[in-house]
Amino acid sequence: MRDIWGFLLQTLTVSGAAALLLAVKALFRDKLSPRWQFAVWSLPAAVALMPAGAGGRYVLIDWPLLTEALRSALTGCFGALTRVTAPVPLPPLRAPETAWDWLYIVYLTGVALSLARYLISYIRLRLALKQGQPVRDGRITAVAARYGLPACDAVEVEGLPSAFVCGFLRPVLALPAGAETDEKVLLHELLHLKYRDAAWGVVICLLRCVHWCNPFLRLCADLAGNDLEALCDRRALERLEGEDRRDYGRILLGMADEKYARVPGTSSIANGGRNIRRRVEAIARFKLYPAGMALVSVCVAVVLACPLAAGTRADALLETGNVHLRMASARTVRCTSCAGALDAYAKAVIADRSDYRALCAPLSEMDSLASDSRWLDLPASWKDLTDRSQGYQIYNLTETEGGWEGLLVLTLRRPPMGETSKDADTYLWLAVQPVRAQREEGRWVAVPLGDLETVRADSADTWTLGLPAREYSAEYGDYRVLTRWQTLSRVELYGEPDLFGRAEFSLVPAPEGTFTTVSRDVSAVEFVGPTEDLAELRTVGLSLAPLSADEARPQLREPRGVGSGGSSGGESWAVEEVRDASGGRLLETGGGATRPDLPAPPDVYAADLYLNGEKAAELTLYPTNGGGIIDN
Repeated sequence: MRDIWGFLLQTLTVSGAAALLLAVKALFRDKLSPRWQFAVWSLPAAVALMPAGAGGRYVLIDWPLLTEALRSALTGCFGALTRVTAPVPLPPLRAPETAWDWLYIVYLTGVALSLARYLISYIRLRLALKQGQPVRDGRITAVAARYGLPACDAVEVEGLPSAFVCGFLRPVLALPAGAETDEKVLLHELLHLKYRDAAWGVVICLLRCVHWCNPFLRLCADLAGNDLEALCDRRALERLEGEDRRDYGRILLGMADEKYARVPGTSSIANGGRNIRRRVEAIARFKLYPAGMALVSVCVAVVLACPLAAGTRADALLETGNVHLRMASARTVRCTSCAGALDAYAKAVIADRSDYRALCAPLSEMDSLASDSRWLDLPASWKDLTDRSQGYQIYNLTETEGGWEGLLVLTLRRPPMGETSKDADTYLWLAVQPVRAQREEGRWVAVPLGDLETVRADSADTWTLGLPAREYSAEYGDYRVLTRWQTLSRVELYGEPDLFGRAEFSLVPAPEGTFTTVSRDVSAVEFVGPTEDLAELRTVGLSLAPLSADEARPQLREPRGVGSGGSSGGESWAVEEVRDASGGRLLETGGGATRPDLPAPPDVYAADLYLNGEKAAELTLYPTNGGGIIDN
């Protein structure tokens, strides 16, 4: 916690866990033992000792959403994200500039004063105990021996209202001077000593100091201390019998007006009149719980622990007209993967939604997105062109230093305004934009690397559409064999199917999505020699397979008959008749394979060239331009 918003997120998260615990404790107040009643306080304590929102998860309620919405509403700033790096307050990273910075300084001052007050009271008490007279009473060792409990040094001090154990590293049993302490009180304090309850008191005190301005958690700290005393009562009653149990209750009742305030690191049988009355009532109801209740206690604790330990994660944007809640939702629903960020960006472009863009935008852009509900600066005539049913594709996604880059491709329903070509409707029109996904402050963001432009796809190039691809080639005499390789990636998410079982591509962002990738290639044989050499050529065949650099060349399949085919391993083959003696492209074939991961581009292709049904050459197709992406 380095600012007031981090403290607010932390204290709300702990409060939510404590509220759930109190509700469960109310249901099982008289049904489960005091051991369970105190032990389950460890669950909200564990939440308090972990940074709120660790791993993007929160407890029960979307506390980050509420915190971010309140922060933006009060400060007018959307370009910040509340982070809790530690469950304890840390010094701010910069000098106070705003009222909220000064409020955090006030909070830090309160923590320091609370710690100082408790520390000073503890030091004063230890100094007072040093002035006490050592106790040589054999009753303490006798009580310890009778019940199998440890003993420690004891002193008598003037003015003490009751006995208590002070310290947990070098404990001392403090007794009131001038009065004989009942053996049952000694038993109670020695039980505190055995189970090191003074240490639990220190933990409760520290949590009270960290959350000093949260009255609900201060109340919870008091209740936890009361449950600790009730547990010690339980342990004492289990060792007493008959009249001694009733005497124990009468001793407590005699302390009902006690006003002694316990110092951290100490224990005392007296903890306030109202609390003692509750403990006396519990003693009156004392009973031994059946053995089977231990299993019930464990089951209840496990059920309670699951939502607190596992938490939950926001995975969908909040649909609301309130800009503070909408932008807070976009900041807190993190894109946890490269695919999630690019998916959100693509759908933001298609739907022209600023909240979709905010989901994957750098924090520096949040303020401008909050002020403009339509974030794309495009003419109105263009915005309705996108064919939403086709979704998007990310072409040639490639890992770079610190992120991934690719080409966002959208299909348009009709030519853009101003296209006057007489055959404009016969082409496939696309919108393209280079994009990059990178990590920023624990979330993936998408950044455009250029403008969104419309292009006319080359309908003759069925597979690559005239878009950038990796090219491999080799030559044999007057023949040139080439292959162009691409990948197409997108998050496959579809809406509910209609009556005919058809489901359209969903435009709802998937911030935790993963890519389904199609790797595909188009191969061709081109004739680059004099056309008279084609007089005797009747058929051209090609068989090829992708290879890694260290892979041995396989035996390729011999293509037979006119036609094409392929295998799941990426091998493809084709035979075509030569109908045009003017040269140029004689054969074209393509194939593709769907992959759950992002495949690496082949190092080379092995190819067999067939002329008139006879193998003419065994070729290796090497990358053109070093294997980089070629803009067609």
